[in-house]
Amino acid sequence: MRSTWPYPHWIAHRGGGRHAPENTLAAFRKGAACGFRMMEYDVKLTADDVPILLHDDTLERTSSGTGRAADFRYAELARFDFGSWHSLPYAGEPVATLHSVAAYTRAHGLHSNIEIKPSTGLEDHTGARIARYARELWHGAALPPLLSSFSEPALAAAAETAPELPRALLIEEDLPQDWRERLRRLGCGGLNLNTQYATRELVEEVRAEGVNLAVWTVNDPDRARELRAWGCNAIITDEIEALAGHAANDR
Repeated sequence: MRSTWPYPHWIAHRGGGRHAPENTLAAFRKGAACGFRMMEYDVKLTADDVPILLHDDTLERTSSGTGRAADFRYAELARFDFGSWHSLPYAGEPVATLHSVAAYTRAHGLHSNIEIKPSTGLEDHTGARIARYARELWHGAALPPLLSSFSEPALAAAAETAPELPRALLIEEDLPQDWRERLRRLGCGGLNLNTQYATRELVEEVRAEGVNLAVWTVNDPDRARELRAWGCNAIITDEIEALAGHAANDR
């Protein structure tokens, strides 16, 4: 289970945190402008199996569309506005695809934490497809993307499809007692934990096992520095402007 952390230590949540429409190329540009060299973002599938960046099962919160994303083909989603909900400067921002994000990040030397975000009922299929896309799109890259998910079926399918890609299990609340067994079963070298449940004792316990630990979503600079001092490998944050100095020095 022992792993090493080859990635940057400061990660922009959904590309641009609070400062740009989440999970868009505009967000990635904002995160990069703040000095972040690694982005966390959510990927799910359209009805025609195109991998797109979207957090929710439905479209209402972050686009001009309504309904379940998995019920739309990519060409239909391309008609919606994914930027105006955030602010007028981003009006007309299109839905981002994993293909466009791979092209942008690889061209600019940025790294990825792809959260596999299956629509309800599509866990196995989504995990397998996104792992296959990630393997193809990052073929030959200096560092492969890190795959993470709350969905253990999705992670298991990803492991079966592309076992060479690194994986992390996302945990919403308290770390379950059987976390070691879960990581072994899924072949995961890392955990992504909620900052509300990350105590010093827990951080030290996880790191003592040689397991990589990223903590989300850490928006207080003092808390971020504390977690890093305790030994957390990475901090995932919305406050990309407040923590820009740390990201810029993360070499």
